[in-house]
Amino acid sequence: MDEITLGVPEPLLDSLPEEGGSAAQDMQRAVEGYNERIARLLEDADDEAEAASAVLDVVEHFETRGERFDEFVPELRAWGQSPIYAIAWRNLYADLIAQLYDHEWLAARLDRERNFRLVEDGVRLSDL
Repeated sequence: MDEITLGVPEPLLDSLPEEGGSAAQDMQRAVEGYNERIARLLEDADDEAEAASAVLDVVEHFETRGERFDEFVPELRAWGQSPIYAIAWRNLYADLIAQLYDHEWLAARLDRERNFRLVEDGVRLSDL
């Protein structure tokens, strides 16, 4: 298994307002924590299937966080506030998921594990 290192995309950092320096630092600290978490998960995994299952938990966490920030955008706009930070965090989580899928060995395993979980939960294509 290859080592996985996530990063905060430079264009995302550039999109933040100048006075938002702490947001950039918060994002970088969060990504460092995720890198440590993923490294531990990969280290503890016995094989690629187990690693993919653990990483899929992280992907699902990213999806949940991204959806939460996405829900803030219209609410902030309704209150006349700028949603730039909510948008930036939402985009960060989407980009982190894309970075994980950039690893070929992991992408196929993540899709396989996601499909396995759907079937295991009793969801069938006919139910959709």
